[in-house]
Amino acid sequence: MWRFVAFGCVLIGLAGNLQAQDAPQRAAPATGVVVVDTEELYRATLMGQRMVADLEVRRLALQSENVEITKALTAEEQSLTDRRPALDPEVFRQEAAEFDVRVQGIRRTRDAASATFEADRAAAPRQFLELVRNVLGALMLERGAVAVLDQRLVFLSLGTADITQDAIARIDDTFGDGSAVPEQ
Repeated sequence: MWRFVAFGCVLIGLAGNLQAQDAPQRAAPATGVVVVDTEELYRATLMGQRMVADLEVRRLALQSENVEITKALTAEEQSLTDRRPALDPEVFRQEAAEFDVRVQGIRRTRDAASATFEADRAAAPRQFLELVRNVLGALMLERGAVAVLDQRLVFLSLGTADITQDAIARIDDTFGDGSAVPEQ
């Protein structure tokens, strides 16, 4: 009987030691992996916000140019239509054909400009992550981790494995708004 009581006391003592050991383990990732919300990094850092703002300025400029070009072409088309009754039919057909060729060229140029902008907008988050890669690597090493995973790839983790807020602060300290970083 005393053996059972002694064994029970040993188990209780071990459980107390295990609980005491759990607290420090919660402070550092147990698996050697840290996670980061890359979308939040892009949205919340000064550099990411500047990149988004720069893209918005470009989008608005492109939109404004498109509106102005559309107005000019609409006015030119209306002028051609208004002059049609006074023009020789062959002259009208030639001017209309030239106008159509010019419109098609402008459309291709504008489509290319839009495609370039969309490609740049899609590439911006990847470029951002390339710029901050060393900051994330330093945080990973400081936490004793061997890998950084995007939060979207992680099904479940301890909150202590998430370095997003620390990364935002470190990126802001390192790069500011990123205006001094050379263009990619």
